[in-house]
Amino acid sequence: MGSFIKKQFIDILQWNEDSDGVLAWRFPMADFEIQYGASLTVRESQQAVFINEGQIADVFAPGMFKLTTQTLPVLTYLKNWDKLFESPFKSDVYFFSTRVQLGRKWGTPQPITIRDADFGMVRMRAFGIYSYKLVDPKLFFTAISGTREQYTRDELETQLRNLVVSTMTSTLGASGIPFLDMAANQALMGQKIAEALAPTFAQYGLALDNFAVENVSLPEELQKAIDTRISMGMVGDLHKFTQYQTAQSIPLAAQNEGGLAGIGAGLAAGVGVGQVMADAMRGAIAAPAAGVAAGVAAGAAVAGAAAAGTAADDPQAKLAKLKGLLDQGLISQADYDSAKAEVLKKLIG
Repeated sequence: MGSFIKKQFIDILQWNEDSDGVLAWRFPMADFEIQYGASLTVRESQQAVFINEGQIADVFAPGMFKLTTQTLPVLTYLKNWDKLFESPFKSDVYFFSTRVQLGRKWGTPQPITIRDADFGMVRMRAFGIYSYKLVDPKLFFTAISGTREQYTRDELETQLRNLVVSTMTSTLGASGIPFLDMAANQALMGQKIAEALAPTFAQYGLALDNFAVENVSLPEELQKAIDTRISMGMVGDLHKFTQYQTAQSIPLAAQNEGGLAGIGAGLAAGVGVGQVMADAMRGAIAAPAAGVAAGVAAGAAVAGAAAAGTAADDPQAKLAKLKGLLDQGLISQADYDSAKAEVLKKLIG
Protein backbone atom coordinates (compact mmCIF):
# COMPACT_ATOMS: atom_id res chain seq x y z
CA MET A 1 0.00 0.00 0.00
CA GLY A 2 2.82 2.37 0.90
CA SER A 3 4.63 1.70 -2.37
CA PHE A 4 1.41 2.31 -4.32
CA ILE A 5 0.90 5.68 -2.66
CA LYS A 6 4.53 6.56 -3.27
CA LYS A 7 4.09 5.94 -6.98
CA GLN A 8 1.36 8.55 -7.09
CA PHE A 9 3.77 11.36 -6.21
CA ILE A 10 5.95 13.07 -8.80
CA ASP A 11 9.31 14.31 -7.59
CA ILE A 12 11.00 15.18 -10.93
CA LEU A 13 9.43 17.25 -13.67
CA GLN A 14 11.29 17.77 -16.95
CA TRP A 15 10.91 17.67 -20.75
CA ASN A 16 13.48 16.02 -22.99
CA GLU A 17 11.95 17.19 -26.30
CA ASP A 18 12.19 13.78 -27.93
CA SER A 19 10.50 14.97 -31.14
CA ASP A 20 11.00 18.07 -33.25
CA GLY A 21 8.32 20.62 -34.04
CA VAL A 22 6.50 20.60 -30.67
CA LEU A 23 5.99 24.08 -29.22
CA ALA A 24 3.93 23.24 -26.09
CA TRP A 25 3.82 19.99 -24.09
CA ARG A 26 1.85 19.12 -20.97
CA PHE A 27 3.58 16.96 -18.37
CA PRO A 28 1.55 13.71 -18.05
CA MET A 29 -0.13 14.04 -14.66
CA ALA A 30 -3.10 11.61 -14.83
CA ASP A 31 -3.99 10.97 -11.17
CA PHE A 32 -0.50 11.89 -9.94
CA GLU A 33 0.30 14.72 -7.58
CA ILE A 34 3.47 16.77 -7.31
CA GLN A 35 5.54 16.05 -4.23
CA TYR A 36 6.26 19.08 -2.09
CA GLY A 37 9.93 19.89 -2.66
CA ALA A 38 9.96 18.13 -6.04
CA SER A 39 12.59 19.08 -8.61
CA LEU A 40 11.62 21.07 -11.68
CA THR A 41 14.24 21.14 -14.44
CA VAL A 42 13.78 23.67 -17.22
CA ARG A 43 16.46 23.37 -19.86
CA GLU A 44 17.92 26.10 -22.01
CA SER A 45 15.54 26.91 -24.88
CA GLN A 46 12.59 26.03 -22.62
CA GLN A 47 10.17 27.69 -20.23
CA ALA A 48 7.60 26.10 -17.92
CA VAL A 49 4.17 27.28 -16.78
CA PHE A 50 2.32 26.05 -13.67
CA ILE A 51 -1.47 25.92 -13.92
CA ASN A 52 -3.43 25.49 -10.69
CA GLU A 53 -7.19 25.08 -10.82
CA GLY A 54 -7.31 26.70 -14.23
CA GLN A 55 -5.16 29.68 -13.22
CA ILE A 56 -1.58 30.41 -14.26
CA ALA A 57 0.39 30.17 -11.03
CA ASP A 58 3.96 30.86 -12.16
CA VAL A 59 6.28 30.90 -15.16
CA PHE A 60 9.77 29.38 -14.81
CA ALA A 61 12.79 30.30 -16.93
CA PRO A 62 15.68 27.84 -17.56
CA GLY A 63 17.15 26.37 -14.37
CA MET A 64 16.50 23.74 -11.66
CA PHE A 65 14.01 24.55 -8.91
CA LYS A 66 12.76 22.93 -5.70
CA LEU A 67 9.02 23.40 -5.59
CA THR A 68 8.31 24.89 -2.19
CA THR A 69 6.46 27.94 -0.95
CA GLN A 70 9.70 29.88 -1.41
CA THR A 71 10.10 29.07 -5.11
CA LEU A 72 6.36 28.92 -5.79
CA PRO A 73 4.96 31.57 -3.41
CA VAL A 74 1.60 31.69 -5.12
CA LEU A 75 0.87 28.27 -3.66
CA THR A 76 0.86 29.82 -0.20
CA TYR A 77 -2.23 31.70 -1.25
CA LEU A 78 -3.79 28.91 -3.27
CA LYS A 79 -3.16 26.09 -0.78
CA ASN A 80 -3.02 27.92 2.55
CA TRP A 81 0.57 26.88 3.12
CA ASP A 82 1.30 29.78 5.34
CA LYS A 83 1.88 27.24 8.14
CA LEU A 84 4.30 25.24 5.99
CA PHE A 85 1.92 22.33 5.63
CA GLU A 86 4.17 20.15 3.49
CA SER A 87 1.77 18.09 1.42
CA PRO A 88 1.61 16.98 -2.24
CA PHE A 89 -0.40 19.27 -4.48
CA LYS A 90 -2.29 18.88 -7.74
CA SER A 91 -1.30 21.17 -10.63
CA ASP A 92 -0.67 21.02 -14.35
CA VAL A 93 2.78 21.80 -15.74
CA TYR A 94 3.30 22.88 -19.34
CA PHE A 95 6.67 23.11 -21.03
CA PHE A 96 7.27 25.46 -23.97
CA SER A 97 10.07 25.34 -26.54
CA THR A 98 11.71 28.72 -27.09
CA ARG A 99 14.11 27.54 -29.80
CA VAL A 100 14.20 29.49 -33.07
CA GLN A 101 12.07 27.72 -35.65
CA LEU A 102 14.21 28.02 -38.77
CA GLY A 103 13.47 27.60 -42.47
CA ARG A 104 9.70 27.90 -42.26
CA LYS A 105 8.18 28.36 -45.72
CA TRP A 106 5.49 30.79 -46.80
CA GLY A 107 3.85 31.46 -50.14
CA THR A 108 0.76 32.76 -51.92
CA PRO A 109 -1.44 29.82 -52.99
CA GLN A 110 -3.39 32.19 -55.25
CA PRO A 111 -2.24 35.44 -56.91
CA ILE A 112 -2.81 38.50 -54.75
CA THR A 113 -3.85 41.88 -56.13
CA ILE A 114 -2.06 45.07 -55.10
CA ARG A 115 -2.19 48.67 -56.33
CA ASP A 116 1.03 49.75 -58.02
CA ALA A 117 2.23 53.27 -58.88
CA ASP A 118 3.43 52.23 -62.37
CA PHE A 119 1.00 49.55 -63.54
CA GLY A 120 -2.16 50.20 -61.55
CA MET A 121 -3.65 46.92 -60.31
CA VAL A 122 -1.09 44.10 -60.27
CA ARG A 123 -1.68 40.39 -59.60
CA MET A 124 1.42 38.71 -58.23
CA ARG A 125 2.70 35.56 -56.55
CA ALA A 126 5.52 35.34 -54.04
CA PHE A 127 7.20 32.84 -51.74
CA GLY A 128 10.08 32.71 -49.28
CA ILE A 129 11.14 31.61 -45.80
CA TYR A 130 10.90 33.01 -42.28
CA SER A 131 11.91 32.09 -38.74
CA TYR A 132 10.41 32.86 -35.34
CA LYS A 133 10.52 31.82 -31.69
CA LEU A 134 8.20 31.66 -28.71
CA VAL A 135 9.09 34.38 -26.17
CA ASP A 136 5.99 34.71 -23.96
CA PRO A 137 4.64 31.27 -22.92
CA LYS A 138 1.93 32.77 -20.73
CA LEU A 139 0.49 34.73 -23.65
CA PHE A 140 0.96 31.82 -26.04
CA PHE A 141 -0.86 29.49 -23.62
CA THR A 142 -3.85 31.78 -23.19
CA ALA A 143 -4.11 32.82 -26.87
CA ILE A 144 -3.02 29.73 -28.82
CA SER A 145 -2.14 26.37 -27.27
CA GLY A 146 -4.55 26.17 -24.29
CA THR A 147 -4.88 22.94 -22.29
CA ARG A 148 -4.06 20.50 -25.10
CA GLU A 149 -1.51 17.77 -24.42
CA GLN A 150 0.77 19.22 -27.07
CA TYR A 151 0.71 21.92 -29.71
CA THR A 152 2.92 21.73 -32.81
CA ARG A 153 4.39 24.33 -35.10
CA ASP A 154 2.57 22.81 -38.10
CA GLU A 155 -0.75 23.65 -36.45
CA LEU A 156 0.46 27.15 -35.68
CA GLU A 157 1.90 27.86 -39.12
CA THR A 158 -1.37 27.15 -40.89
CA GLN A 159 -2.59 30.34 -39.27
CA LEU A 160 0.72 32.18 -39.63
CA ARG A 161 0.82 31.69 -43.40
CA ASN A 162 -2.57 33.35 -43.73
CA LEU A 163 -1.34 36.25 -41.60
CA VAL A 164 1.77 36.60 -43.79
CA VAL A 165 -0.25 36.78 -47.03
CA SER A 166 -2.80 39.26 -45.71
CA THR A 167 -0.11 41.46 -44.16
CA MET A 168 1.99 41.37 -47.34
CA THR A 169 -0.99 42.44 -49.44
CA SER A 170 -1.83 45.41 -47.24
CA THR A 171 1.82 46.41 -46.72
CA LEU A 172 2.82 46.44 -50.40
CA GLY A 173 -0.43 48.10 -51.40
CA ALA A 174 0.04 50.94 -48.92
CA SER A 175 3.81 51.37 -49.22
CA GLY A 176 3.68 53.63 -52.30
CA ILE A 177 6.92 52.04 -53.54
CA PRO A 178 6.65 50.93 -57.22
CA PHE A 179 6.55 47.18 -57.68
CA LEU A 180 9.60 47.22 -59.98
CA ASP A 181 11.67 48.84 -57.23
CA MET A 182 10.47 46.28 -54.71
CA ALA A 183 11.04 43.32 -57.03
CA ALA A 184 14.56 44.53 -57.81
CA ASN A 185 15.36 44.62 -54.10
CA GLN A 186 13.72 41.62 -52.45
CA ALA A 187 15.61 42.31 -49.22
CA LEU A 188 13.79 45.66 -48.98
CA MET A 189 10.47 43.94 -49.66
CA GLY A 190 11.16 41.37 -46.91
CA GLN A 191 12.13 44.11 -44.47
CA LYS A 192 8.91 46.04 -45.11
CA ILE A 193 6.77 42.94 -44.58
CA ALA A 194 8.71 41.93 -41.44
CA GLU A 195 8.14 45.34 -39.88
CA ALA A 196 4.40 44.97 -40.44
CA LEU A 197 4.31 41.35 -39.22
CA ALA A 198 6.23 41.86 -35.96
CA PRO A 199 3.27 43.29 -33.97
CA THR A 200 0.99 40.50 -35.21
CA PHE A 201 3.44 37.83 -34.04
CA ALA A 202 3.90 39.61 -30.71
CA GLN A 203 0.21 39.44 -29.84
CA TYR A 204 0.51 35.65 -29.80
CA GLY A 205 3.66 35.59 -27.69
CA LEU A 206 5.97 35.10 -30.66
CA ALA A 207 8.94 37.05 -32.00
CA LEU A 208 9.64 37.18 -35.73
CA ASP A 209 13.35 36.39 -36.10
CA ASN A 210 13.77 36.74 -39.87
CA PHE A 211 11.64 37.13 -42.99
CA ALA A 212 12.90 36.73 -46.55
CA VAL A 213 11.32 37.01 -50.00
CA GLU A 214 12.93 34.52 -52.38
CA ASN A 215 10.88 34.99 -55.54
CA VAL A 216 8.22 37.28 -56.99
CA SER A 217 6.37 36.45 -60.21
CA LEU A 218 3.87 38.38 -62.31
CA PRO A 219 1.20 37.37 -64.84
CA GLU A 220 2.60 36.64 -68.31
CA GLU A 221 0.93 39.63 -69.95
CA LEU A 222 2.40 42.07 -67.41
CA GLN A 223 5.82 40.47 -67.71
CA LYS A 224 5.70 41.05 -71.49
CA ALA A 225 4.82 44.71 -70.91
CA ILE A 226 7.79 45.08 -68.58
CA ASP A 227 10.09 43.41 -71.13
CA THR A 228 8.87 45.85 -73.81
CA ARG A 229 9.59 48.81 -71.53
CA ILE A 230 13.08 47.49 -70.83
CA SER A 231 13.74 47.04 -74.56
CA MET A 232 12.65 50.60 -75.30
CA GLY A 233 14.99 51.86 -72.62
CA MET A 234 17.88 49.91 -74.15
CA VAL A 235 17.22 51.35 -77.65
CA GLY A 236 17.24 54.93 -76.37
CA ASP A 237 16.82 57.59 -79.11
CA LEU A 238 14.71 55.92 -81.82
CA HIS A 239 15.66 58.52 -84.47
CA LYS A 240 19.36 57.86 -84.05
CA PHE A 241 18.70 54.14 -83.93
CA THR A 242 16.88 54.33 -87.30
CA GLN A 243 19.77 56.25 -88.84
CA TYR A 244 22.20 53.66 -87.59
CA GLN A 245 20.09 50.82 -89.00
CA THR A 246 19.97 52.55 -92.43
CA ALA A 247 23.73 53.06 -92.55
CA GLN A 248 24.29 49.43 -91.57
CA SER A 249 22.02 48.19 -94.37
CA ILE A 250 24.30 49.53 -97.16
CA PRO A 251 27.08 46.89 -96.83
CA LEU A 252 24.43 44.18 -96.42
CA ALA A 253 23.15 44.93 -99.92
CA ALA A 254 26.13 43.05 -101.32
CA GLN A 255 24.82 39.85 -99.75
CA ASN A 256 21.57 39.96 -101.76
CA GLU A 257 21.09 37.95 -104.95
CA GLY A 258 23.21 39.48 -107.71
CA GLY A 259 25.34 41.37 -105.19
CA LEU A 260 25.94 45.07 -105.66
CA ALA A 261 25.83 44.52 -109.41
CA GLY A 262 22.11 45.09 -109.20
CA ILE A 263 22.38 48.17 -107.05
CA GLY A 264 21.51 50.40 -109.99
CA ALA A 265 18.24 48.58 -110.56
CA GLY A 266 17.53 48.63 -106.82
CA LEU A 267 18.22 52.33 -106.50
CA ALA A 268 16.06 53.04 -109.52
CA ALA A 269 13.09 52.59 -107.20
CA GLY A 270 13.13 56.36 -106.72
CA VAL A 271 14.87 59.47 -105.58
CA GLY A 272 13.71 58.79 -102.04
CA VAL A 273 16.37 56.12 -101.58
CA GLY A 274 19.09 58.60 -102.30
CA GLN A 275 17.56 61.02 -99.80
CA VAL A 276 17.45 58.30 -97.12
CA MET A 277 21.10 57.52 -97.71
CA ALA A 278 22.01 61.18 -97.46
CA ASP A 279 20.03 61.58 -94.22
CA ALA A 280 21.61 58.43 -92.80
CA MET A 281 25.09 59.63 -93.59
CA ARG A 282 24.41 63.06 -92.05
CA GLY A 283 23.19 61.52 -88.80
CA ALA A 284 25.50 58.51 -88.51
CA ILE A 285 28.87 60.07 -89.35
CA ALA A 286 29.82 62.59 -86.66
CA ALA A 287 32.90 63.65 -88.66
CA PRO A 288 34.24 66.83 -90.32
CA ALA A 289 31.86 68.85 -92.46
CA ALA A 290 33.70 67.73 -95.58
CA GLY A 291 32.72 64.11 -94.89
CA VAL A 292 29.08 65.05 -94.43
CA ALA A 293 29.12 67.03 -97.68
CA ALA A 294 30.59 64.04 -99.48
CA GLY A 295 27.77 61.84 -98.15
CA VAL A 296 25.15 64.29 -99.36
CA ALA A 297 26.84 64.49 -102.75
CA ALA A 298 26.81 60.70 -102.97
CA GLY A 299 23.10 60.66 -102.25
CA ALA A 300 22.46 63.29 -104.90
CA ALA A 301 24.57 61.37 -107.41
CA VAL A 302 22.62 58.19 -106.76
CA ALA A 303 19.33 60.06 -107.09
CA GLY A 304 20.51 61.47 -110.42
CA ALA A 305 21.48 58.00 -111.57
CA ALA A 306 18.04 56.70 -110.68
CA ALA A 307 16.40 59.50 -112.66
CA ALA A 308 18.56 58.71 -115.66
CA GLY A 309 16.27 55.76 -116.45
CA THR A 310 17.73 53.56 -119.18
CA ALA A 311 21.27 54.90 -118.58
CA ALA A 312 21.37 52.82 -115.41
CA ASP A 313 21.34 49.65 -117.54
CA ASP A 314 24.64 50.52 -119.27
CA PRO A 315 27.51 48.30 -117.87
CA GLN A 316 29.98 51.17 -118.04
CA ALA A 317 27.59 53.38 -116.09
CA LYS A 318 27.20 50.67 -113.45
CA LEU A 319 30.96 50.29 -113.11
CA ALA A 320 31.33 54.06 -112.80
CA LYS A 321 28.72 54.14 -110.05
CA LEU A 322 30.43 51.31 -108.21
CA LYS A 323 33.82 53.06 -108.51
CA GLY A 324 32.25 56.23 -107.12
CA LEU A 325 30.82 54.38 -104.14
CA LEU A 326 34.22 52.77 -103.51
CA ASP A 327 36.06 56.07 -103.68
CA GLN A 328 33.62 57.64 -101.23
CA GLY A 329 34.09 54.76 -98.77
CA LEU A 330 30.47 53.63 -98.97
CA ILE A 331 31.42 50.07 -99.99
CA SER A 332 34.46 47.91 -99.27
CA GLN A 333 37.06 46.78 -101.82
CA ALA A 334 35.71 43.22 -101.57
CA ASP A 335 32.19 44.39 -102.33
CA TYR A 336 33.47 46.42 -105.30
CA ASP A 337 35.45 43.49 -106.74
CA SER A 338 32.49 41.11 -106.36
CA ALA A 339 30.05 43.52 -108.03
CA LYS A 340 32.53 44.36 -110.80
CA ALA A 341 33.01 40.67 -111.58
CA GLU A 342 29.24 40.20 -111.77
CA VAL A 343 28.84 43.09 -114.23
CA LEU A 344 31.67 41.82 -116.44
CA LYS A 345 30.23 38.29 -116.34
CA LYS A 346 26.88 39.51 -117.63
CA LEU A 347 28.60 41.68 -120.27
CA ILE A 348 30.71 38.77 -121.63
CA GLY A 349 27.86 36.28 -121.42
